[in-house]
Amino acid sequence: MTRFPESPTVTLNARLQPGQHLSTAPPTMPSPSSLRTLQRRACSSRNLLSCRRYASHGHGPQYNEPTGYLFSEKPLPAGQKRKKEAWENVWYVGMYGTMAVATVLLYYKPDTSINSWALKEAKARMEARGEKPEF
Repeated sequence: MTRFPESPTVTLNARLQPGQHLSTAPPTMPSPSSLRTLQRRACSSRNLLSCRRYASHGHGPQYNEPTGYLFSEKPLPAGQKRKKEAWENVWYVGMYGTMAVATVLLYYKPDTSINSWALKEAKARMEARGEKPEF
């Protein structure tokens, strides 16, 4: 870690004294110009890897440029078949398999509606009284 003896001193836990205004309080953060100065000094030292920026920040396109083709795939010449990518079969099995399982589960879902319960309860009570249930 490189130390800069002439770097600005920053007071992190500054508190206002009674009668002291905010404008006269010690700074809690360095100014942007002093931060730029520190960055320039750090980049001019031996360790240049710490100065490298890994974000694009406006260099190059920010999104996939439109090509005019569906999914940016150019049409193949006549007689050639499209080669599937590795993830496509996994997606198809997962998507349609989940739909099939959901269909089966919904088909065999137990009937928990209040109407079916009331119908069964009414039939049971009428049979208990000896009446023939006719609906």
